[in-house]
Parts: sequence; C-alpha cells; structure tokens
Amino acid sequence: MTLPFDGAISRYHDEEAPQSIRDALSKAAKGDILSDSYPYDAAMKRKAYEAEIDALQRELVKLQADVKASGKRVVVVFEGRDAAGKGGTIKRFRENLNPRVARVVALSKPSDREAGQWYFQRYVNQLPTEGEIVLFDRSWYNRGVVEHVFGFCEPSEREHFFRQVPAFEEMLIEEGITLKKLWLNVGRAEQLRRFLKREGDPLKQWKLSWIDVEGLKKWDDYTAAIGETFARSHSDHAPWTIIRSDDKKRARLAALRAVLSDIDYAGKGAIDAPDPLICGSPDLWNA
Repeated sequence: MTLPFDGAISRYHDEEAPQSIRDALSKAAKGDILSDSYPYDAAMKRKAYEAEIDALQRELVKLQADVKASGKRVVVVFEGRDAAGKGGTIKRFRENLNPRVARVVALSKPSDREAGQWYFQRYVNQLPTEGEIVLFDRSWYNRGVVEHVFGFCEPSEREHFFRQVPAFEEMLIEEGITLKKLWLNVGRAEQLRRFLKREGDPLKQWKLSWIDVEGLKKWDDYTAAIGETFARSHSDHAPWTIIRSDDKKRARLAALRAVLSDIDYAGKGAIDAPDPLICGSPDLWNA
C-alpha cells in the first residue's frame, strides 16, 4: 500500500520523534491514555458513552427547534491542535440536525480576492441568519496559530488581528449572536498515534495534509502560538472553553455539554456541567 507523503509520518516516528513519545506508543495497548497528566487511565466505555451522547443529542434537537422558532443565531467555533478530534466532534453535533438549520463552515485557503479583503470579511459572510446554527471547523483563529507557525502571515498582520479580534467578537455578541469558542487539545503522543492510524487507513488518508506532516516537527512553535492566542483573545464576553481530547468520547460529551449548558432554549432538560477534569478555562490547556 502506498502511504501518503511517501510515509513521512512513519518516518517522523522512526527518526525524529522524541524517544519518550516512541516509548509511550510502543508500550500502549488499545484504549490506553498516553498522556501521564490526563486524569483518566483508559478511554470511556462505549456503552456508557452511547447512553450519555444519546441524551445530549436529544437536547441538541430541542435547541435546534428553538433556534428555528425564535430566530436565534448561534456560532460555535471549533479549534484545536491537528488530530484533536474536531471533525468527529462536529459530526456528533450535526448528525441528528437539519442541515437547513445547522451547517458547517470549513473554509479553504483564501482566494486572491479574499486575500486582498479585510481579514475577517470571508468569515462575516458565513455568519448565521435568523434561526440558524453555524459550526466553524477552524475559524479566524487560523491567523493566531497556523498562519503564524508556518509563516503564512507577517508578524504585523498577526498583531493587527490580535488588536481587532476582541472588538470583532464583541460586535457579534452585541448583534445578538451567541458565540461559543471551543479548543480541543490533544497530547503529543496521542496526536502522533492518530496520525499513524490515518496514514495506514485508506479511508482516512484524505484527512492528512502537508501541514499535518510538517506540523509534527513544530510542536513547540504551536505551543507558544496557542498560549499567546489564549492570552490575547480569552475575554469575559468571548471566553475560550478548553477540552482535553486524549479520549475522544469524553471530549465529545464535554463539548456538547459546554454548548448546551450555556444556551437557554425551550424545553431544556437538566444538563450536567462538563467534566471539570478535562474541560475548563485556558489554565487547563497545557496541563
């Protein structure tokens, strides 16, 4: 089987990954949590997960009905390290919702025209109308992290972004848009395990990109950029919710609870707070 990027991820594992990461991967059994600082030793059992997510998805359907009936506008931003589980989490949000009410926005590289516009403009064009939920699979925070790490923007452009983003988000909220910002974070060993699995699975190889391959070598650069982004964009009016996603099941439940617990809607049932051991403020992200 031909591996994407000529097996660059396997080669990184064999030749460049820190020895501690290789040791963690070599000793791990299926379902083991690789991060020593993660508060659980093993992944959540599927039976318990399915019972909990079913109840939460029923609440999402109630939220959808209320958004449509009341004209609410809801934006959920999904950000995180590569392979942190954004796509799978978004899928669990969307799978029982009407695509005419809840849609996903996953923008590609800006066109030449978009590159000449105000940075936020193409995101503004995707904001919800009345009675709509928009889930951003990555967002305007590309400038704070990925573009910076790979040199796709000038330092002055990033600085301009940080000066504008608090006011931009405050305007969204003043306009009546409900804004939730979720950051899914994954440990270094778990990230590499997921990339290796994608590399070897023909059905998942499409998820890999050159950015993913090169990003493996830039863990520390990402860490610095993420930390600065939180420091400069976490605010009382638009806070970040950090979700440690080394266990995908627990992360999906935490993300659903984080959104549902913060929004009022007709017929709302009892929603437990997200697990505070894996979900909280930016103080949690680099644990």
